[in-house]
Amino acid sequence: MLHPSQFQVNEAWIAFKLNEVPVATKADGDFNVIALMDAASCFILGSEFVPAGATDLSAIQARRLLKTGESHKHRLPRTLFISTDHPANALRNEAERRGIAVMRVSIEQLLPFINEARVGFKEHFGGDRLQ
Repeated sequence: MLHPSQFQVNEAWIAFKLNEVPVATKADGDFNVIALMDAASCFILGSEFVPAGATDLSAIQARRLLKTGESHKHRLPRTLFISTDHPANALRNEAERRGIAVMRVSIEQLLPFINEARVGFKEHFGGDRLQ
């Protein structure tokens, strides 16, 4: 089982779906939130809202998400963990293009890192429709 204590800050990042159910908006429809987290600190480096009907981030969103993470840490990690329950092909391609090793792992292995963020997101956004 993976644990934050196994990593140094900025050694590895984690990409995962932050929400359990789509975030509903009145104006623009439903979205999933893809978050990027530092594995050691569990700090959320950035996020992208993806239409709930889409199966993946766009190439532009993938570049933007990695660039946002890089702006926080002023460098890229050696490894990017992506949960196997999310296709993340665009993010995988962009990470590999930038020299980041990508490892696919089960969501269960990522829970020690992401569970608190998911619970907080659910408490904050719940199931209410946003403006």
